Amino acid sequence: MESKKPTVNVQEEKQKGQEDQEPKVIEWEDYEQELARLCSLTSALEEAKRKKNNLEQKLHSLTQVEAESLSQSNELDEMNEKLESRKLVMGNMSMHSKVVEEKVRKEEERLSSEIRSLLVAGTALSEARKRMQDSHRSLTGEKGYVHLNKLQKLLRLRQQYMLSQVSLLYPVKFVIGRAPEQELESFTSSTKSGVPSGSKPVDQGSLTIAGLNLTVIPSTKMSFFTDKKEVQRSSTALGYVAHAVSLIASYLQVPLRYPLRLGGSRSYICDYAPAIDHSMSSSDSNSISSTSLKPVEFPLFLEGQDSTRAAYAVFLLNKDLEQLLNFIGVKSLGPRHVLANLKELLRTILSSEYIEM
Repeated sequence: MESKKPTVNVQEEKQKGQEDQEPKVIEWEDYEQELARLCSLTSALEEAKRKKNNLEQKLHSLTQVEAESLSQSNELDEMNEKLESRKLVMGNMSMHSKVVEEKVRKEEERLSSEIRSLLVAGTALSEARKRMQDSHRSLTGEKGYVHLNKLQKLLRLRQQYMLSQVSLLYPVKFVIGRAPEQELESFTSSTKSGVPSGSKPVDQGSLTIAGLNLTVIPSTKMSFFTDKKEVQRSSTALGYVAHAVSLIASYLQVPLRYPLRLGGSRSYICDYAPAIDHSMSSSDSNSISSTSLKPVEFPLFLEGQDSTRAAYAVFLLNKDLEQLLNFIGVKSLGPRHVLANLKELLRTILSSEYIEM
């Protein structure tokens, strides 16, 4: 039944189409009415077309407005996104600016403290410069370096005068024709003093102090038959040298490394750093080093003494002479040349070049 309905509808539509295609016959009496109806229909149709056109225009404009609003909405969304990103960037920049501001504040505090310290340093520098200028003026003035130089020359002249008195009191002179056993090289400690035996010493036998020759008889020649007067003369000569060295050191204001205990021909020299016996235990050596060592005295004479100790005493006496020579800028002639070093010391100080040193 359902399959037959479509065929019936199709036939009815065909019949209606044929009826519409067939011309309609209008009577003359109905012509005016029909014409009026057609005119009204035409005017209505035109009005409908006009309204349609208006509606189409309005729809088109509305469509454009909607499209524009949609695009504007999209643009607003994009602008919102950009604004959010800008806000994020501004937030980061704000945080960064706060950090930078804190750093700048700390830097300003540091710079202000440095400026204050620079101001203090500048003030101190200006004061130091003023003091330096005052010192320079005082040095270049009447009581300055020139005055100091004059005083130094006067002091050295005074030292020359005092040492000239010492030279007159204990003259060191050359005497020709002395025996070889009177030379100071006969010391048993000559090889122990650090000077090689092959060096060329000054002939000590040709030098005398106050007319006495410095003679030290070696221990191998010391016997019962040794000339006692010669030993006494040598001890007296060593006492003269010790007294001369003590006077020169006091005039030059030089503290001697090895102090002297004067006693004429029975003088002694002190050593504050004696050699420690290696046979001692470590505890004994520590106890000695921890306490103040007493100076050991060595005799500057041979009578009744060990010749080795006497030779070491003469060696220490020559070290004092070497100290005085180094003080005035002169080299020592050697560790075994006592009288030669004393003569060189007196000659240098009594020379005119000593004033200009």
